[in-house]
Amino acid sequence: MTPRVAAALSLLVGVAGFLGYLAWVGKGPFAQPEDRHLRRMKDRMETPAHVVPYALAEFAALPHTRPVAEYGPIEERGVSLEGYVQIMIASEDGDFHLNLTGTPPATVSSDTLTVTAEITPQWHRGSPRWRWERLAAAFRPPAWTDPPWPGGPRRVRISGWLLYDFEYDAPYRAPRPALVPGSRGHRLTGWEIHPVTRIEVWDDSLHDFVEIPR
Repeated sequence: MTPRVAAALSLLVGVAGFLGYLAWVGKGPFAQPEDRHLRRMKDRMETPAHVVPYALAEFAALPHTRPVAEYGPIEERGVSLEGYVQIMIASEDGDFHLNLTGTPPATVSSDTLTVTAEITPQWHRGSPRWRWERLAAAFRPPAWTDPPWPGGPRRVRISGWLLYDFEYDAPYRAPRPALVPGSRGHRLTGWEIHPVTRIEVWDDSLHDFVEIPR
């Protein structure tokens, strides 16, 4: 193989890899309509005008494995969820994943049903308070330290946009398999709060939630 041919093949492989990445994140000419829609929803930067309190069961009751034309309008809702952060995950795309449970988790268990909330880079980047370490200290998830935080996980209220991450609900679109949730927390549903636009923690002295501003 001549250097010129090798260089051309390397360029083609690089272009193919870049186009594949764009399709994976919902961009580029080969991205499916559902993926493009999902990317637009994830990248929202506006705050919901109205927020409706939701329980875990209400997330599970939302429609699943339906066409985007059916679930897309539901994603225009702003919602809040009260609970406890079982685990925090810093994903490769820069999102902070929060797995929320309805009751204080003493340990991390794969049997616990959780709803995911995600703080996107657009919301936490450059924020002095929405930093990884500060949020972990505020939430006190049981997976963060050994021994656990004194006082255990803290009650939180997370608000933001409803989003249906269909990749976590199978079957949804053949031939692509559904993503497998992490072993340290079981997703109740593909419905999430994503992006998170408001974070509050319970203050025992005030008997009320207090916002952690960006």
